[in-house]
Amino acid sequence: MLFLVLAYLGGVLTILSPCILPVLPFVFARSDQPFLRSGLPLLLGMIAAFGATATLAAVGGGWAVQANQYGRWAAIVLLALFGATLLFPQLSDRLTRPLVAAGGWLSQRASGAEGGGARMLSSFLLGIATGMLWAPCAGPILGLVLTGAALQGASVKTTILLLAYAAGAASSLAAALLIGGRIFGAMKRSLGASEWIRKLLGIAVLGGVVAIALGLDTGILARLSSSRTNNVEQSLLGRFGASGSGAAQLSALPADAAADSRAIGDLPVEGELPSLNGAVEWLNSPPLTAAGLRGKVVLVDFWTYSCINCLRSLPYIRAWADKYRDQGLVVIGVHAPEFAFEKNVANVKTAVSDLGITYPVAVDNDYAIWRAFNNQYWPAHYFIDAQGKIRYHHFGEGEYAQSERVIQQLLAEAGHAGVTHDIVNAHAEGAQLQADTAQMQSPETYVGYARASDFSSEGGQVHDRAHAYVLPSSLALNQWGLGGNWQVKGEKAVLDSGVGRIAYRFHARDLHLVLGPGAQGKPVHFRILIDGQPPGADHGSDVDAQGEGTVTEERLYQLIRQKDASADHLFEIEFLSPGAEAFAFTFG
Repeated sequence: MLFLVLAYLGGVLTILSPCILPVLPFVFARSDQPFLRSGLPLLLGMIAAFGATATLAAVGGGWAVQANQYGRWAAIVLLALFGATLLFPQLSDRLTRPLVAAGGWLSQRASGAEGGGARMLSSFLLGIATGMLWAPCAGPILGLVLTGAALQGASVKTTILLLAYAAGAASSLAAALLIGGRIFGAMKRSLGASEWIRKLLGIAVLGGVVAIALGLDTGILARLSSSRTNNVEQSLLGRFGASGSGAAQLSALPADAAADSRAIGDLPVEGELPSLNGAVEWLNSPPLTAAGLRGKVVLVDFWTYSCINCLRSLPYIRAWADKYRDQGLVVIGVHAPEFAFEKNVANVKTAVSDLGITYPVAVDNDYAIWRAFNNQYWPAHYFIDAQGKIRYHHFGEGEYAQSERVIQQLLAEAGHAGVTHDIVNAHAEGAQLQADTAQMQSPETYVGYARASDFSSEGGQVHDRAHAYVLPSSLALNQWGLGGNWQVKGEKAVLDSGVGRIAYRFHARDLHLVLGPGAQGKPVHFRILIDGQPPGADHGSDVDAQGEGTVTEERLYQLIRQKDASADHLFEIEFLSPGAEAFAFTFG
């Protein structure tokens, strides 16, 4: 219920965002008509279309995206026709004849007033079209709901949350419509110029259609705003505890987070091993099934290859797979992508090979297995006994000895003789070395605007177009900024031209950055500095002592590994050619 209220309040705040501006001409175009017969049906149509379109978008997948785009263009055509009817009354008469005829029937059923039904129906249809255009325009609260829906599947609860968001925005628009209607009415009465007002509205509507068709509604208009609206929404998220059940928790957990500390002797049944169907491809194995795994002890590891927490758990997963393979253990890695590039099966195959993973990996691009487990975290480990029962789980890093004892107990229960009771000492190096949690004071930080925080370049992030950024003269701990001509997108920043820089003041032993070479795949050379100097002995595994390195593929790059992590440091990276893509900072 609390999240439902939060979604509604988030919708109310939409009126403060410039991305709603293209919708307003369509609303005010009917401000001189009775609210109940014209304005209210329009708003109801917007709510219905918004809920349906956003729910469709939440399903994810190419077919949904295409349907949404076709619907968007159909709505643009419809609204363009509406604008033309305002400019040319003769066209309006011809186009509305079917609606007038239908309205005669509707009026007898609904209002009893001739013509009212046609007005209501036409307003409702225009509301549907407007809602389809409005659906892509939303803030962090809607993004949170859609993200949860994308990973757990569209549901009645998701649709209710989306409708609550839409109802909140419609409430704001209704208030604007009522106030605007009085203003418009006074203008028409005092000036006696209804025709030129009608034509101006038609021009405004067509202008809005052109802006939307060119993508300016989510581009220029979004950039005209300050970040205050988003900040208010983000504050609401924090105040109302948006991490509740209203959406999936998409998290890469740090060491020992949410650790299960039950005694090994007490392993209750937590559920059945769900279906493993839905993977787009299986690596290192033919497709596995729950029925086919009966009699085996199974460890299911949800991971993604650029997740630092997942990488640090891999040495233990590999060691268990090797140690207990001949004693009845089957390890299954379920690769559930976080970033778009992790959906590329070729990228996953390369990562699996580079990371030395030889056990079966299900490429879960559609989150089918993720949803079947009702999983919410990277990494997440589920332990299944020989009867197909889930007996234990662990989220995040850490407690590896306890997890291994669970494996030993389940193997013993399955009747496997000679199960060893020693604990592996997993060898790890590079990014897979365990974090220095005692010194780590910097959190995972996303670069794309969808989840960015603590960005400190003057003017904030400009969305979806190239912009010249200037690095801040100073940065507080965990603040960062851009320098150069960057295009900031939802999940990444792309160096558009020339030389570009990123600076971050951090406190940790290790600093990693998820990078890609850009759409063309051309390698991008870079150099790093720490406190203005080459890293020397404090360089990471992907750079040399002079701080030189090259982005050749989309993955996590280890850039800093210090011997002394007891102080704050200023990290800087300079990309020497355009195309570089930066996704997220992580620390260790």
